[in-house]
Amino acid sequence: MAKKETGHQFIEHPLPPLYDENSCILILGSFPSIKTREAGFFYGHPQNRFWPMMSALLQIVPPLTATDPERTGKIMLARGIAIWDSIGACEIKGSSDSSIRNVVPNDFEQILATSKISRIFCNGATAYQYYKKYQPLRPQIEVRRMPSTSPAHAIKSLDALIADWSVILDYL
Repeated sequence: MAKKETGHQFIEHPLPPLYDENSCILILGSFPSIKTREAGFFYGHPQNRFWPMMSALLQIVPPLTATDPERTGKIMLARGIAIWDSIGACEIKGSSDSSIRNVVPNDFEQILATSKISRIFCNGATAYQYYKKYQPLRPQIEVRRMPSTSPAHAIKSLDALIADWSVILDYL
């Protein structure tokens, strides 16, 4: 009854992590939005600037997109980039990170044990907050909070995001 009144739903993360043994950086979001869950691939909201930003950083033409997950996933893996989210399940209202509660964190042990990941870049404050809260300290892996690419946090221009996120290129 309370869940209906608040509009919160308990949702399990529907996407497996995108990674392989050659992944050297991991990009973490917080939890998939409604649009991402519908698309069935990371950063599926058409106004999220993640794929345009990554396309510019990696100089990929035609641009990467959530609507072509096979091509996009292959290119990301070929460049050494893994993608997943900090949260494995939670109660959430719509797609709002600020409504997240009763978090079940994702387990990163398998990814980190079977890849070459040495840096984790968190896409926004929520991803960073939940990663730091629930994951053990791993001194050999640097974790950085990056500006969010979400349309809900469109304070920065795409050019500013590209400039800020260009630090990932040093680790690929």
